[in-house]
Amino acid sequence: MRTSRIRTAALTAVTAALALGLTACGGADGGSKAVGGDHASGTAQSRSASDGDGKGGAGQADSGADTKAGAHSATASSGSQEVASKGAAVGARQCVGDEMLVTAVHRFAGQQGDHLLVTASNQGSKPCWVTSYPAVKLGDNGLELPHSKKDNLGGDKRITLQPGGKAYSAVNLFDYGSAHQTAQSLAIALRGTDGHENPSYSVVMKGGSQQFSWNEADVLNWNTKKPYDL
Repeated sequence: MRTSRIRTAALTAVTAALALGLTACGGADGGSKAVGGDHASGTAQSRSASDGDGKGGAGQADSGADTKAGAHSATASSGSQEVASKGAAVGARQCVGDEMLVTAVHRFAGQQGDHLLVTASNQGSKPCWVTSYPAVKLGDNGLELPHSKKDNLGGDKRITLQPGGKAYSAVNLFDYGSAHQTAQSLAIALRGTDGHENPSYSVVMKGGSQQFSWNEADVLNWNTKKPYDL
């Protein structure tokens, strides 16, 4: 009986020890799971944050894409403006008298290079073009002046004037000191590409020395720069 009790007690102690061991293992597992769960939670939060950053990165990428798209759009817009400008130049019509302001200034009076600087300004709201050289008559003289033989080639090209744009020509005056003609006014007519002249109109004289004289005179082509300017 005593031996049985001892065995029973021993078995009970072993069972208790095993139970404690299992409880400890279960607790360790539970703790491990809890830590793992916290780690998983932290990882999930980290991923969530990373995903958020990823979205931010995607947002930045989108922003970069938008910037590139904007740059492309700006380039396309610039290109469109350029094309529109070329189209406007191609589609421009010939300048006519009622939309042009033409003035003349007597420069280098009595000196070598004596001439009338003729300036044509587009006062209209649309582009227009001039070509060749203007048909010019001085004073009451009904004779049209010839084209200068010393002029540059290429006078048949069109010069497109945007609104407010200007083109220049010059009337060269050759005064030999006697038997010359004198005037204070002139009239011009614009030419077409076929050489046909439009109706002529008076030119506004400017400057202090409006009277001029000449024995011979001729005319230069229209140009975008003032003739005889250094």
